[in-house]
Amino acid sequence: MDYNTRIEAFQTRLAEQADVAFFPISADLQYLMGIPRDIPNFGAVIHPGAWLEGAWLTSKHPPILPLPRMTAEFGGLERIKGVEIRVLGDWDDPAQMVRDILNGFNLPPKPRVAIGDKTSGETIIQLQQILPDAVFVSATDILRPLRVIKSEEEIAIMRRAGEITEAAFKDVIAKLKHGMTELELISEVDFQLRRHGSLGPSFVTSLYNSAPKHPLLFGDRMGTWKRVLNPPVSILFDFGAIYEGFCYDFGRTAFFGEPNNEMKRIHQVVMQAQAAGIAAMKAGEVTAEAVDAAARAVIEDAGYGAMFRHRLGHGIGMDVHEPPFLTQTDKTVLQAGMLFTVEPSIMQYHDFSARVEDVVVVRAHGGEPLTMGYQDLIVVE
Repeated sequence: MDYNTRIEAFQTRLAEQADVAFFPISADLQYLMGIPRDIPNFGAVIHPGAWLEGAWLTSKHPPILPLPRMTAEFGGLERIKGVEIRVLGDWDDPAQMVRDILNGFNLPPKPRVAIGDKTSGETIIQLQQILPDAVFVSATDILRPLRVIKSEEEIAIMRRAGEITEAAFKDVIAKLKHGMTELELISEVDFQLRRHGSLGPSFVTSLYNSAPKHPLLFGDRMGTWKRVLNPPVSILFDFGAIYEGFCYDFGRTAFFGEPNNEMKRIHQVVMQAQAAGIAAMKAGEVTAEAVDAAARAVIEDAGYGAMFRHRLGHGIGMDVHEPPFLTQTDKTVLQAGMLFTVEPSIMQYHDFSARVEDVVVVRAHGGEPLTMGYQDLIVVE
């Protein structure tokens, strides 16, 4: 990736909107400078002075990356090239280090400080004490237009993330058997993702399983993981790989047992809805809202409108969910190079369900899916 070009493009935009910018370690910073993120933790893991982690830059000054010693050394970030790194000792004063950095920028008396949206509350409180007259704005909003349109190099990376995801799914299918638990299935997905080259799952791998005797449940992982998958039951996959900092998002439907005609119809309707949404994704001609409507109409016309419980899709890239969204009221006109998930579903609490999901590139004549395998209902007899 040409990070210098990205930084220069951001600095041009920054000059018009703020005097200085700060990005914590995040997707924004990885996009801008290649600073990698690690696998996230459920609970906070911090080091002394962790609130200063991130990069500072102005429209004229190159980035400076202050890091606590433990982050720099144990996180391996001290090996990063092309950026000035300042390492905070375990007993040094983080506020003084930040003051020294900011003093080198010759900021005006009431500076406009752009901060990334993932900046912690602790960092903002500390910055308010250091710059009491500052006006804070969103650095993410300044950067976002650069992230929304993906280059062909970025699309190729996402295509590779999709290949890893589908390769993992192929090996998961080979492991499917009646009587396994939801936890066993999720664990297999996560293992196969890593085995095929992913850093891990790009988000928490999820299943949305349902049947007349297997109710669909949301938000109770510890409860649903224990459930045994006995036929007949529909199994809805939702997972994705990570590759070079980019996140994939993928979905397919399997069935344990012999699907009845209604289940087959539900799956067919979902696939038709996705095809309609993808076909509508013509660059410069359609809004995000209209794409959602094109797919939703297929499900509504089939009589399942109330069971399509979410938006059609979302932007995706270095974050799993990125604006804009394929949803009602989003008036964004789709542009070539945008990436979206297209993920229609029919989810029934006490009956069979189906979903599909692929990442799709907006092109002049309609969407280009990055994954296209396993279009048929997967049946495990």
